[in-house]
Amino acid sequence: QVQLVESGGGLVQPGGSLRLSCAASGIIFNRYAMGWYRQAPGKQRELVATITSGGSTNYADSVKGRFTISRDNAKNTVYLRMNSLKPEDTAVYYCKGGRLEREYWGQGTQVTVSS
Repeated sequence: QVQLVESGGGLVQPGGSLRLSCAASGIIFNRYAMGWYRQAPGKQRELVATITSGGSTNYADSVKGRFTISRDNAKNTVYLRMNSLKPEDTAVYYCKGGRLEREYWGQGTQVTVSS
């Protein structure tokens, strides 16, 4: 049974930081590309950042220079470090793992940026 479990969300003030984690089980983690996506109320889910099995990264323009995606294959975990958070970063953040035709999603974690 494949599980992706996100954690680390919460309420933070503008300019603050958070680190999200996504722990994977049931997959050969180091073979999977991993990604973070987010969905704000009334909006479509959008890509935030991805990291390939080889460690190459890609970011949405809106988060470049502020967010960093990384992975620890020994812990089967992918991270999203978020700095300089803005109110427009408020959303539910989802973790996704993909390989060939397979993809799996986590249940999401809420991030709220507000003073």
